Amino acid sequence: MRTELVSEPGHPARPNEDFASVALPAGGQGGAVVLLDGVTPPPTDYGCRHSVAWFTSRLGGALTELSLSERDSPLTAVLSQAITRTARAHAQTCDLSHPRTPQATVVLARWSEETLEYLVLSDSALLFEGPDGLVTTVLDDRLSRLPRAFLATAAIADSTVRNKEGGFWTAAADPAVAARAVTGAVPRERVRSLAALTDGATRWVDMFREGGWEDCFTYLRKEGAAALVERVRDLEDADTERRFLGRAKTHDDASVVYAEL
Repeated sequence: MRTELVSEPGHPARPNEDFASVALPAGGQGGAVVLLDGVTPPPTDYGCRHSVAWFTSRLGGALTELSLSERDSPLTAVLSQAITRTARAHAQTCDLSHPRTPQATVVLARWSEETLEYLVLSDSALLFEGPDGLVTTVLDDRLSRLPRAFLATAAIADSTVRNKEGGFWTAAADPAVAARAVTGAVPRERVRSLAALTDGATRWVDMFREGGWEDCFTYLRKEGAAALVERVRDLEDADTERRFLGRAKTHDDASVVYAEL
């Protein structure tokens, strides 16, 4: 098995709010990938004394451990337990009911000799390639399908669509959100490699239109995870007129996990 992991902050002076891990059980059979993209908090008070980086480290660590130690539990149950554990760690000091309490997007993939299971919540991406080279893309596209008016400001999004019915969902403090994730499973024999990308890296496809998801996977396999992130950074720097970036931050945290199973 070969794995590659790259996680680069959007700005060297700001903490990286992503989390990425690859875990292999001591028995040597199967494994798991965990990828989180922390939601950057507002500049005003958000009810929590902890940073988003603290939250993603806690949640990501719990997901990494539980995805292997609770192998008989579905990934929705793993995510629910991890959210509960993380919430318990700061429930006594923080207002977890605040709409911007620390939160993150989630990608989980777990495989055994027989099956690959997956879970995607919010706008990170999971790709897997079959023995025939066909690339399957797993996305939670609810955020991208919302009318832009609902996302005009953070205040509007928080009050109307963030973690609300008819809107989009992230992993915050409510374990029930696990049931909202996009989930599935495929026979292990149908997957020879996989990739997980936060939206700072998926800009290669969905913002700068360098190619489709299959093109992205091919580029990643041939050039490597670091090269993909570097290409995104070059495109961001070149967009001085903000033709593609629009109102988005110039550089976002970008993380990529690639694994050949």
